[in-house]
This record gives sequence, structure tokens and C-alpha cells, in this order.
Amino acid sequence: MSRDSLTVDMFTPYAVPTPHAPLPGALAFSAVLRGLLSEAIKASPLSREEIAARMSVLTGQEITLHMINAWTAESREGWRFPLEFAPAFEVATETHSITAWLADVRGGKLLVGRDAINAELGRLERMRDEAARRIKQLKRTVGDE
Repeated sequence: MSRDSLTVDMFTPYAVPTPHAPLPGALAFSAVLRGLLSEAIKASPLSREEIAARMSVLTGQEITLHMINAWTAESREGWRFPLEFAPAFEVATETHSITAWLADVRGGKLLVGRDAINAELGRLERMRDEAARRIKQLKRTVGDE
């Protein structure tokens, strides 16, 4: 009996993140990155000019409207978005989309703020529960329980 994708999702709600396969060409993400930049700009309350100005302040380097347009234009293949500008871009556009995408590509998941703390709490609670289980097991072995 085969399962449909909905049944699988119901019984395995959390897929383990895995990195993209290191096959030739599998990590060519120019179009994806341009799309992420474009979507973040569209979702931002700031204009492209304001994003460029904000990035300039944050980086201490001149970022121009021309640069932003070139980074997002499919026709400007020679223009690559510098990774060093990613944090300033995300701050200016109020997003974590590039960092989250990069984590996903590498088999991870971005957790920010309370989510990061809750994940660490969950990890520590699992360790505590496993230690308690192991302690009980050892006590039974030596006859203390």
C-alpha cells in the first residue's frame, strides 16, 4: 500500500533538513538569489533608493540604486550580490530570507530570537530526560531501585 504525500506529512510533521546534493551545477543559485532579493525589496516598506541608502549607512560603503537594480536584474548576469552585504540588506529590508535560504541550502534551519532559545531549551530538556532514563537504568542494574 502506498501513501500519498499528505499521509506522510501527517505522520512526519518535521522533515530533517538536508544539504543540497554536491552535484555539478546543483549549487548554482544566481536566479534564486536574485529572486530572494527582489521579493525582499517588494515586501519592504522602503523604496529601492531608501534600501540603498540604509545599506550605505550600515556598511560604510556607497550602495547605489544602480547596484541594487543590477543585483536583481536577470539580464545583468555579470553583477553578483556580495555576501558581505547580506546582513545590511536584511536589516534594511527587515527580513531574514537570505540567511534562512542559505541555512536551508546547507541542511540547516534558521532560528531567530525566542525560537533559538526555545530550540536550545528543547535540546537541554531532551538531554535531561535521557540522563534521567539512564540513571534509572543504572540504578536498576545495581539494585538500588
